[in-house]
Amino acid sequence: MQHKQENSPDILFDNRTFRLVVGSNGLVKSLVVKENGEECLAQDQGIALFSATQERPYNNEVKLAHPNKRTTYQANAIRREGNRLIVGFEVVPFQAIIEVIERPDYLAFRLADFVADTADYPMPMTPPPVKELRLFQLPVKDRTHFGAWLNVSWDAQAAVNVLSTSPYARIDAERRQGYRVMYADALRDVRLQGTEAALIACPTHRLMDVIDTLEKDYDLPRGVASRRDARINASMYWSASATPENIHEHIAWMKKGGFTMMLLYYTCLFEERGGYSLNGNYDYRPEYPNGREDVRAMLRTLKEHGITPGLHVLQTHIGVNSRYVTPVADHRLHLTRHFTLAQPLDEKNTTITVEQNPIGSVMAQGARVLQFGGELIAYEAYTTQPPYQFTGCRRGAYNTHIVAHPMGQIGGILDVSEFGGSSVYLDQQSSLADEVADKIADAYNAGFEFLYFDGSEGTNAPFEIYVPCSQYRVYRKLHQPPIFTEGAAKAHFSWHYQSGGNAFDIFPPEVFKEKIRQFPCEQAPRMFSDFTRLNFGWWGFWAPGTQPDMVEYGTSRAAAWDCPVTIQSNLSAFQAHPRIADILEVFRRWEDVRARGWLTDAHKHMLRNIQQEHILLVDEDGQYELQPYDRIDGAAGGSEDMLAFILERKGERIVVYWHTHGEAQLHLPLHAQDIRLEQSLGGSALPVQQEAGYTTLPLGNRLYVRSKLSREALVQAFQQAEVC
Repeated sequence: MQHKQENSPDILFDNRTFRLVVGSNGLVKSLVVKENGEECLAQDQGIALFSATQERPYNNEVKLAHPNKRTTYQANAIRREGNRLIVGFEVVPFQAIIEVIERPDYLAFRLADFVADTADYPMPMTPPPVKELRLFQLPVKDRTHFGAWLNVSWDAQAAVNVLSTSPYARIDAERRQGYRVMYADALRDVRLQGTEAALIACPTHRLMDVIDTLEKDYDLPRGVASRRDARINASMYWSASATPENIHEHIAWMKKGGFTMMLLYYTCLFEERGGYSLNGNYDYRPEYPNGREDVRAMLRTLKEHGITPGLHVLQTHIGVNSRYVTPVADHRLHLTRHFTLAQPLDEKNTTITVEQNPIGSVMAQGARVLQFGGELIAYEAYTTQPPYQFTGCRRGAYNTHIVAHPMGQIGGILDVSEFGGSSVYLDQQSSLADEVADKIADAYNAGFEFLYFDGSEGTNAPFEIYVPCSQYRVYRKLHQPPIFTEGAAKAHFSWHYQSGGNAFDIFPPEVFKEKIRQFPCEQAPRMFSDFTRLNFGWWGFWAPGTQPDMVEYGTSRAAAWDCPVTIQSNLSAFQAHPRIADILEVFRRWEDVRARGWLTDAHKHMLRNIQQEHILLVDEDGQYELQPYDRIDGAAGGSEDMLAFILERKGERIVVYWHTHGEAQLHLPLHAQDIRLEQSLGGSALPVQQEAGYTTLPLGNRLYVRSKLSREALVQAFQQAEVC
């Protein structure tokens, strides 16, 4: 089958927004944004618009003449027949039929079929045996920003986006010198025919509008509309133990912190013990005797108080004590490797002989588990020389039934979750994925309005396909689309609904600020390049470890990028922490600022200096004021009982200070006439007591010392102060 065409005219795609030129030899030539004439391609790179990849050559003559290895064949001939492109490839004797969908603002390429002469593939196989088909690829010039998740290259002038229209295309980019090859692939092991992806090239100010149009055209989740919802930047109050019995206590705390979004962990609704060990059952707790109707009533209570409820689930996890694991392990659990029994296995055998070499098998403590039939078997070690064996086996792991297994039975290594080993991952290619999604959706449809997909990394490979698929299964079963979703893992297609990005896990107080700088502050600019915010964290709450300045630092860094934060509620710690009022006031101020859109671009750029801390003050007129401030190191001789920070404004110095875990007095070596103590700026002066050589100040909640003394004098005085 001959493909190559000589001296044929170029193929032109010309819509309202851009012009794409492809040579009849398959090479891409130009991509121009019409509004400003921006050429978006690194030209003359010799890159074909299409390619096909085989694991080895399958045509007999090609197989004889060429190395038998994974090989990619570039397109070398393209001709257009209506809305279809007939694509030929170098060396291999078949063609691909690519359907082109032309819209005013984008193009989409869909693999329709293959053409192969049976004379070229006379063997009993379905030709052509293609492992991957590149739906299209373009050498896109580097610009200021590249969003790896959305797969978009952009700057102030133009944006180029390769975007999936379904969960089944692999979307990615390869870095080259001065450009990236941005591409979309159809995969045989996922779906070949029917897989589709779109190309967008437009002025950057129109990108979100164009994606919004595409999402509507394909009836996809409305990722753009979700990102434009004002509620997406509101911080969250998380609970793992809220029930109808204590929901009003949670509401009271939320109101003090200005929280309007509540994220309820699945354990608020469903029975659980020992990590995730019952996950998958989704049996309602005793506090919900009427099941979902009682959940609906609790959510109605939240909404009556102006609080929007969200649900936090782990849609990929199956608990090791759930009905899906014990006493008979479900056949739909995911196995990471498969082994065939080389000898029969009776009920007493503790050595398992298999046909395949186990080399490289899991050896992590708690994850060394085999599944054969409905029995789970823990192993201690394995051999890497014949006979291949798993040794030191403990039969009936997780209280599964011990049974005999015949020679030739196929089993494998159970995909045990790396997070504590209390759960395993389900097989995303099985009906169990939908069964679990049905249970989650049933609960969500009681009245939840946003969703967190935790544990999303726990899927089959390829992860860029099955991570979004695991989430999308749940999403499609929801009666109303969520305001937004977040997740512990993301891949390209999830951009359409995971508009909240990800949250970070708990950072303890002693490393809190360091970890904020190291992780969410590092990620925020990258998420900005993907036109998405992130959640700066699930912040655990410790009494007395959590302090107002930690919250001030973390939530101000989040606000710099229009991002929210999440506090993990701890009712007993809330009640025990003497500074809880100050901490919640910090949250309240920043939530009010977010809701009002008070921060200017100048404020945000100032807050992006992660080495400088800032405080959000309420000034003498009751208005917000953002100021840099610095910790006074060694305050009170380095006492752990107090913290103090200094700032300068309006020709004076202000020290904000507090006791970290109780109440006391502070002996400050200054004259009373040199300072003014206030509970709030512009408030009445609080009484202080002049002693011989020092002034006694109350030390408890956050207070403000105002002074005309020099910065150096104030810092020195607080360093020499004594806690009494």
